[in-house]
Amino acid sequence: MLEPQGPLPPEIYWRRRALAIGVIVVVLILLVWLVSSIRGGSADPETAAAESSAVPTMSATATTSADSSGASGASGGSGGGSEPAGESPENSSATATTSTSGSAAPVAPGQCADQSLAIKVSPSKPTYGADEEPEFTTVVTNIGSTACERDLAGGFQQVVVSSLDGAQRLWSSTDCFPQADPDIRKLDPGQQAAFTVKWSGKTSTPECATEQDPQRDAVSAGAYSVVGQLGALRSAPEPFNLA
Repeated sequence: MLEPQGPLPPEIYWRRRALAIGVIVVVLILLVWLVSSIRGGSADPETAAAESSAVPTMSATATTSADSSGASGASGGSGGGSEPAGESPENSSATATTSTSGSAAPVAPGQCADQSLAIKVSPSKPTYGADEEPEFTTVVTNIGSTACERDLAGGFQQVVVSSLDGAQRLWSSTDCFPQADPDIRKLDPGQQAAFTVKWSGKTSTPECATEQDPQRDAVSAGAYSVVGQLGALRSAPEPFNLA
């Protein structure tokens, strides 16, 4: 049956068969393409709706901490209510960059959102001698596109010293001397505000301000890390050493 028969040469019949098969293949390809195009076009709205509803929404989460920081927060000696020398912070409107996370205090309505700010903390030097008080500078920067205001007081801003791995919290600038007074700053895009605080080199706890005679132990020599916090922002940890 496969062998062509007829009055014409066999080559003619083979060519006709090949041409017929080719036409059938082309027709099938066109049908498949047409069906696919129709199905794809009708599914576009549903696909687009599904894709738009699948876009995840992101929300900033604040890490709860008993210490909220401030521009005038400081730590000090071993006394209960007296402010020790060397731990009173200095406020200045300088420059700064970097973002952070980590305060329990929410952002007041109308103030700079966390997403529009960056925070960075830096020790004044990599190593401090036994008779030196470490000094840290926190810099808050408006990285948004519009000017805004933000309360940068000690109830919202703090500097925290921890072990190098961050597992052990040793001190916070707001433990013994929390600042309740507001310090609202207007920051234009790119503008920075800097705050400096000194540490006496002693431990503290969030209960320091309320305890009659808080226990504050001298921190031994070694490597440690410091972070800055503002609202739900937390800076990258910066290492430093006590000799």
